Amino acid sequence: MTCYAAALTTMAKAHIANHYLQATLRGAERQGHDGPTLLEQAGIPADWLNTPEQLITEQQLTQLVKSVWRATRDEFLGLSSEPCNNGTFALMCDYCLGSATLGAVLRKSAHFYRAICRNLDIAMEAQGKQVFFRLHLKEARNDTDHLLQEFLILMWERLSCWLVDQQIPFARTQFSYPAPAHEAEYRAMYPGELKFEQPVCGFLFHEKYLQLPIVRSEEELRQFLQAAPAYILHRPSQDESLRARIRALLARYNYPDMPGLDALGRELHMTPRNIGRKLQDEGTSLRKIKETLRREHATRLMTSESLSISEIAELVGFSETAAFSRAFKRWTGLSPARWRGSQVNG
Repeated sequence: MTCYAAALTTMAKAHIANHYLQATLRGAERQGHDGPTLLEQAGIPADWLNTPEQLITEQQLTQLVKSVWRATRDEFLGLSSEPCNNGTFALMCDYCLGSATLGAVLRKSAHFYRAICRNLDIAMEAQGKQVFFRLHLKEARNDTDHLLQEFLILMWERLSCWLVDQQIPFARTQFSYPAPAHEAEYRAMYPGELKFEQPVCGFLFHEKYLQLPIVRSEEELRQFLQAAPAYILHRPSQDESLRARIRALLARYNYPDMPGLDALGRELHMTPRNIGRKLQDEGTSLRKIKETLRREHATRLMTSESLSISEIAELVGFSETAAFSRAFKRWTGLSPARWRGSQVNG
C-alpha cells in the first residue's frame, strides 16, 4: 500500500472521539447557527451528537470544520473573543512560502499573526539548545472545550512538518489547562511529551531543525490549502518500536552530545544490554540510529543553497569537513559537492 493510499485509509477510519462533534459546533451554536444543519452539511447524522460511543472519521471532522468556517466566517470557529477572517491562514502561508528555512517561516508566521490576531500570543524563543514556539490564547473563555487551542498547536506543528517534508520530533507540547477528559486523544495527536497546567501553551523542539529547508512549491501549497484542514487533522500512524523511541530521545540533543547506552538506559528504565538486544532484534543498533539521524539531516541541509558544505558538516556534528565528506560519500556513494550537483541537475 502506498503512503497516499495508507493516509486515505486512515482518514476514512472512524477513530476520533465523539467529543469533537459538540466541541466543533460550540462556537457556531453560540452565534445562533443550527448544529444539526451544520452536521447535515458535513454528512454526519444529527443523532450522533447524543451517541458518545459513536466514533467519527478524519474526513467527517474535516467537513464539519469547513461547515463551521462557512457559517461563522471565522477560522477560529467562533471560539475566540475576536474572530479571525477566513483566508487568514492561507494568506500567512503564501507570505511565508518564499522563506528558505523552517526557522524563517516560524518567525514570519508569528509576526504575521501578532499583527492580525490580538487574542493570540504567538512568538518563538530560545531555551538553551531548544526552541519554544508559544501559541497561547490570551482570552480563552469561549474555548470551553479547548478545541481552538488544540487546533492552533496542531496547525503549526503539522504545517512545519509538511513544509520540510519530515516528521519533526517535537520534544514537548504543553497546555495551560489541566488534562481534559479526552486526554487520550492528545496522545494520538501530539508526538513527544505532554505537559498540562503550564503558564502558556506551545511546543518545544531542538534548534537544529530551524535550518531545515522549505521544499514545498506554490502548487503543493495550493493543494494543501484546498484540502484544509484535512492534513492538519490527519493523525500519522504511531511507530511504537524501541528504535522510534530512541530516535525521538536523540533528537533532543546536538549531534556530538547524543547520549550512549548507559544514559539512554536511565531514561528508558532499561539496562544497556536489554536496549542493545532489542535493537538487534529490530535489525539496528544505537550506532546505526545515530548515523542515520546524521545522514538524514545532512542530505536535507544539502538541498539548501544558503549553507556551505563546511557549515553543514558542523551542523551535523563533524569537527572537520574532510571527515564529513568521507562519511557522506559512504552514505550516498557521492561526495557532498557531486551529490549537491546531481540534485540541481536532476
